[in-house]
Amino acid sequence: MVAVLSVLLLAGSGWGWYLGRVAEATVNRTNAIPSAGNSDAGDAPEAMNLLLVGNDSRAALTPEQLAELTAGADSGINTDTMILVHVPADGSRASFVSFPRDSYVEIPGYGMDKLNAAYAYGYSEVDDSAPEADKQAAGAQLLVQTISQLTGLQIDHYAEVDLLGFFDLTSVVGGVTVNLCEAVDDSDFSGAVFPAGEQTISGAEALAFVRQRHGLPRGDLDRIVRQQVFIGGVLRKMLSEDVLLDLGTQRELVQAASESLTIDRDLVLLDLAQQMQSVTPGDIDFQTVPVVGDDRDEQDRAILRLADEDTLHEFFAELSAEPDAPAAPAPETPATAAPSEVSVQVYNGSGTPGLAADASTELEAAGFVVTSTGNADSSDYAQTVIRHAAGDEALAAALAAQVPGADVEVSEDADSGTVQLVLGSDFNGVGRPTTPPAPAGQATAEAPRTAADTSCIN
Repeated sequence: MVAVLSVLLLAGSGWGWYLGRVAEATVNRTNAIPSAGNSDAGDAPEAMNLLLVGNDSRAALTPEQLAELTAGADSGINTDTMILVHVPADGSRASFVSFPRDSYVEIPGYGMDKLNAAYAYGYSEVDDSAPEADKQAAGAQLLVQTISQLTGLQIDHYAEVDLLGFFDLTSVVGGVTVNLCEAVDDSDFSGAVFPAGEQTISGAEALAFVRQRHGLPRGDLDRIVRQQVFIGGVLRKMLSEDVLLDLGTQRELVQAASESLTIDRDLVLLDLAQQMQSVTPGDIDFQTVPVVGDDRDEQDRAILRLADEDTLHEFFAELSAEPDAPAAPAPETPATAAPSEVSVQVYNGSGTPGLAADASTELEAAGFVVTSTGNADSSDYAQTVIRHAAGDEALAAALAAQVPGADVEVSEDADSGTVQLVLGSDFNGVGRPTTPPAPAGQATAEAPRTAADTSCIN
């Protein structure tokens, strides 16, 4: 889908119009948008929410293709990649929000289950004697209803690509550059075997890259990051001179993409491309739906618990808010003292031996006056604390600027003119932010990553 959209950014030209006609003539259509159970709240009239789905079924692959793609046996009707794409009315940006396949959610009519089961439930609702297209449409509709219920948003359009289609797209484009922080060897599962650093991958290698979850620190969450990074790489490649100046590659790419895609009946690719024609990789961000943590369900399967409904709806309401509201005024910066004017007592509450001495050395190098070091009243401080007497706000602010994220509080135990630094387990050193805690029972959300970001990933 990204390939089609990227090339069709040339929609303002006659050639872009022609590519749009090529895509429309060959793309597959399905009745994916349900008439009920699809919220109509939270969006401007011309904004668009598209559900992008990767179908993991191997049913249509030959044994030779299964071997080439290291895809294993057919695992049934699975939608293991689910991304909500939001485009505002003015087409100024695009946001991709990924949903982990193991998200434990309520599927309308079926109760709690993994998110990737929604399509299969809908598919199985239809009688076996019905046409395959009817089963696929029912699967897509139940998945759309499930995502709409989760997000509180109306899903306007649907697009689905299968394994073979993904393989063909990456082969046509000539490879995509990705960057790994460390080498990986997942030859026993996805077939992903890559060195560290930047490299160009395509075809079976690309499929292995986006499918790997074994051996990654966060499993499926890190696999999602790989999928997002790969989509960003495709976008950059589509907008590069290698493609923009090669009309033959453009036509071949659009042909392959449209033949691989299944979209809803009302999505007009050329209209969507025209809406997004000013978007650059830096205007496209990738996020993952807020996750509370992992768990096991009644069947002892690994699941991921998402934030509560109110938190999710708030997250997606902010995502889809139109960029018209004036920015809030920046808060006034409190007065600070020079480091040489600040006397600091350092206490170690982290449980890490020697941390107070290390922090003392770093503080003195930064110009602060350390008057004493020692252990705190407990070694179980999770958060670093800066304590000061009333009236010493400027002294505390100077120290807080060197320990971003530390809690700052007025304390009767602090002597006037002296600031106390109690080191918690979140302390990472002077001049470095503390590690933010994950509040119990609350969801954590990662900072968005743009399609222009080429930094390394796990």
